[in-house]
Amino acid sequence: MNDEKLDRIIVLLEEILKWTRFEGNQRVKEILLDELDTDAKKIVYELSDGRSSPEIEKMADVTSKTIRDWWKKWANRGLTEVHPGYKVRFHKVFSLGDFGIEIPKVNKGEKTAELAENAKNKEE
Repeated sequence: MNDEKLDRIIVLLEEILKWTRFEGNQRVKEILLDELDTDAKKIVYELSDGRSSPEIEKMADVTSKTIRDWWKKWANRGLTEVHPGYKVRFHKVFSLGDFGIEIPKVNKGEKTAELAENAKNKEE
């Protein structure tokens, strides 16, 4: 194969990659919006950066068990992965801000029963 053909193949592959990435991003945003349908879930997801579930629990007003359950569910959808340094912790694969999804304000240490109740009701 000559250099001209290789250059043309590279240009075509770059174009395919651009459109595949664009389409993939649209699908990821749809899945994020579908899964993170409460402020509590958005907060937990955004805080999932290797922190422990008890750490996140204090900021998101959601139980550690609920957080771990969400992590497992999100991992099945490709939204979280097991943290390489901590086998029982997960970290987010995407940042909500990158997709134009508003990140709710975290009420550190304050109990926001409404957030927890809304999240619980959505799960049922």
